Amino acid sequence: MRIALVSPTWERVPPPAYGGIEAVVSLLAEGLVSRGHEVTLYATSDSITGARLRSICPWPLRAANVAQPLPYQLAHVAMVIEEADQYDIIHNHCGELLMAFSNLTTVPILTTIHGPMVPDCQIVWDRYRGYYNTISRASKNGFPDRGYEGVVYNGIDVDSFPFCEAKDDYLLFLGRISPEKGTHLAIQAARALGRRIVVAGKVDRADQEYYATEVAPLLDDPRITFFGEADAVQKRELFAHARCLLHPVTWPEPFGLVMAEAMACGTPVIAFRQGSTPEVVLHEETGYVVDTLEEMLAAVERAHEIDPYRCRAHVAHTFSAEQMVNGYEQLYERICAR
Repeated sequence: MRIALVSPTWERVPPPAYGGIEAVVSLLAEGLVSRGHEVTLYATSDSITGARLRSICPWPLRAANVAQPLPYQLAHVAMVIEEADQYDIIHNHCGELLMAFSNLTTVPILTTIHGPMVPDCQIVWDRYRGYYNTISRASKNGFPDRGYEGVVYNGIDVDSFPFCEAKDDYLLFLGRISPEKGTHLAIQAARALGRRIVVAGKVDRADQEYYATEVAPLLDDPRITFFGEADAVQKRELFAHARCLLHPVTWPEPFGLVMAEAMACGTPVIAFRQGSTPEVVLHEETGYVVDTLEEMLAAVERAHEIDPYRCRAHVAHTFSAEQMVNGYEQLYERICAR
């Protein structure tokens, strides 16, 4: 098949550090190429891929600190629509940005939804002529039935994550430093237990105030290490040796790639019951799904009861890159057959 994969322009594909969508797009592109498909990746110019690369954006918008990103984003999706007749299907990971132009081509579009429904985007959904899938059952909430093709879970390259049975004594928070990710709650849990915690993540411009008022005041404890943003190698080391990953999200998490990555290293996950977390974490098998901070504290004390091998096996079976590529191949074939 001739497939156009359209990535956002915020990060390179694959991302050097943070960038869940771009990591997923990279694995999907390489998997499809290895199966003989003609894949064109629309991404930033510095992207690294075995697919044909098309780009109008010379650098990732986040790293470039662009004041007005919308013109670059519009030019990016406009190029896809202009070249649409070269493909059998367009696989869109840019959400409503590209969906808004679906009536300008007859080539089928599959949109993978990586976030929650935004009410102001309803005008785009009302006019969308295409299909979509979600990355968990929970993340279907709020989206229409029309055009829905089901769930394809995000995948990771399981073999690239080092398995480690023996754990150190630190807890880990890894992700964007933001109120939605509950960074302050992870630190509060560690402080309440008197345990070491490593906090690894980026601070976006939009979250600077949150970091300054809710997180920074909690860092005056020698048991708390603020690592900053971890790259691909560093995060694997942090995952592999952590006693457990704390994931106290305060929003309906569509998937939560860090949970799969931690479990691939044999590290249990303790997560709040939000969005997809009960689908990703098997309660009392690969971690604990909890409802309160008090329950999180109790779960940390039981982290040693989780079998690291069960964590790894769960991810290999359910969230591998191969499983993800299989899922999207099936959707492409079904949609194009119509």
